[in-house]
Amino acid sequence: MTLLLVAAVALIDVEGRVLLAERPAGKSLAGLWEFPGGKVEPDETPEAALIRELHEELGIETWQSCLAPLSFASHAYADFHLLMPLFACRKWGGIAHAREGQRLAWVRAADLRNYPMPAADLPLIPILRDWL
Repeated sequence: MTLLLVAAVALIDVEGRVLLAERPAGKSLAGLWEFPGGKVEPDETPEAALIRELHEELGIETWQSCLAPLSFASHAYADFHLLMPLFACRKWGGIAHAREGQRLAWVRAADLRNYPMPAADLPLIPILRDWL
């Protein structure tokens, strides 16, 4: 089974809300909400992947020093196994806006369960709820 490394981030605003992005139509798991991030490319660190993905997807800039490892998800899908480190980030430059047609939502940790998410993301919810 192929191992897929994907980095994700819990962007946390000054009110303690977490940013979720809805997977757009045409992509796998379309309509589900997830933490921003993406695939880690060859010869790229998870932190570098997040910095790149946050710029591409949301138009914001952050720095490796602002990405704190928080937890990770390990989940077997039908045709690959996902390993997803989750970082927390409270500092970035710019205003997050959808650059790839996705919807965005700032969500309180207690309300994360109200958003349908991919199976791999679900175990991360209690960790965020307890941490925030």
